[in-house]
Amino acid sequence: MSRLLIQGARLLDPASGLDRTGDLLIEAGRIAAIGGDLAGCAEDAETVAAAGLCLAPGLVDMRVQLREPGAEHMESIESGGRAAAAGGVTTMVALPNTEPPVDDVSVVEFLARRAREAKLAKIHTYAAATKGLKGRRLTEMGLLAANGALGFTDGVKAVADALVMRRVLAYARSFDLLVLQHPQEPSLAAAGEVNEGEIATRLGLPAIPAAAEIIMIERDLRLVELTGARYHAAHLSTAAAVEAIRRAKVLGLPVTCDTAPPYFTLNETAIGDYRTFAKLSPPLRGEADRRAVIDGLRDGTIDAIASDHAPWDQDSKRLPFSSAAYGIVGLETLLPLSLELYHNRDLGLLEVISRLTSNPARILRLPVARLAPGAPADLVLFDPDHAWRISTDRFRSKSKNAPFDGRAVRGRVVRTIVDGRTIFRGED
Repeated sequence: MSRLLIQGARLLDPASGLDRTGDLLIEAGRIAAIGGDLAGCAEDAETVAAAGLCLAPGLVDMRVQLREPGAEHMESIESGGRAAAAGGVTTMVALPNTEPPVDDVSVVEFLARRAREAKLAKIHTYAAATKGLKGRRLTEMGLLAANGALGFTDGVKAVADALVMRRVLAYARSFDLLVLQHPQEPSLAAAGEVNEGEIATRLGLPAIPAAAEIIMIERDLRLVELTGARYHAAHLSTAAAVEAIRRAKVLGLPVTCDTAPPYFTLNETAIGDYRTFAKLSPPLRGEADRRAVIDGLRDGTIDAIASDHAPWDQDSKRLPFSSAAYGIVGLETLLPLSLELYHNRDLGLLEVISRLTSNPARILRLPVARLAPGAPADLVLFDPDHAWRISTDRFRSKSKNAPFDGRAVRGRVVRTIVDGRTIFRGED
C-alpha cells in the first residue's frame, strides 16, 4: 500500500525541535503530512496505532563495518541490512577496510549496487584516505567523492604520518570533503591490548595509554588549523580527547566527533577475566573517562553516537586475549544502549535522538533525518520504555561478538521504515 498513516505517536524531530503527540502520513515514499489528527485525509491508508510509542527519523549510523567484499562469512550487505533494520537504522555508512579496500571508484559502485539490490537500510560508504589503507599515497579523493564517497578515512587505522595527514587534509579542503580519523597514535598503541591501568596490570596484559588518543587528536587539530579542512574524530573514549575537541570548537575549528555505546555504558572492568568480547579499539577506559564521555554528549562536544559495528566470527574472537580481534557488533543494540542516557537522566530524549539522527546527517550532509513534509519517509517507531534483555543468539547479524549478552535494557524498535517501505516489524 502506497499510503501509511501512523496515529497518535509521540513525534520526535531533533532538526526542528518537534516533540508532541500527533499523526504522520506517508505517501509515495515521502512524508506527506504531519498533524494532530490526519484520519480525515487518509481514509484509504493503512493505519498503524502508535499510542504510547515514539516516532522519530530513522537512525543514521556513521560508522559501520560490513565486511563485503572479502569477508561475507562475517557480515554481508544483506545481513548487515537486516541487523540495521532490526536496530531502527535506516542509513549507515561503511568503513573502507574491506578486501579489496574502498580506494577505487569500482568498489564504491559495487557497494552502491549491492545496497540497491538488498532494498533494506540505505548504505553509503567512505573511501580510503590512502591507497590500500597503507598510509602513504593519497587516493583520488575528488573522483571518489564525485562517485558517492561521503568522506575519507583509513578505517580502523590512523593516518600516522603527519605529512601524509596534512596532504590528506589539504586535498580534502580543496574539494570541501570530510576527513575522519581513528585517533590512536599507533606507535604507542601497537603493542597494547587494554587500557593502561590497574586492570591491565592485574591481568598481565600489555596496555594502551590514554595519551595515545589525545596525542593523535592534538596533532590533527594543529593540522586542521593549517589547512581549514573538515575533520571528524571517531569513537572518542578519553576525558582528554573530549576536552581537546571542546577547546577546538570554542576556537571555531571545523571539527566534529562521535563516540560509541561501549564508551558510555561500560568501563574497563567489563574485561573481567580476559573476556575477548570486550576487547575494543580504542579500549574500554576507566570510570572517569566514561563519565567524561557522557559529559561530552550532554554539552554537545560529542556530536554523534555511532554503533562502531565490527562483526567477527567465532574463530576471530574465541581465542586467547592477545590473539583475539578488536571490536564488537552494535547495529541491533545502538538504540536501547543509547536510551540508557535518557533513562539515567543524563540527556533528554530529544537530545539522545539528535545524536543518532540529525547530527550525523548534518555532518555527512545527507538529506535525511527530518520529520517534515516532503522529506524521505525513513522512520523508526519505538517503545522507549519496553524492558527486555539483549540476547546475541537472536541477532540478525551473522556475527554475535558483543559484551552485552543478557544485559537488561529499555527501549525496543517496533517498526523500521525506509522510503515508505516497512523493512522491519518487531515481535508482538
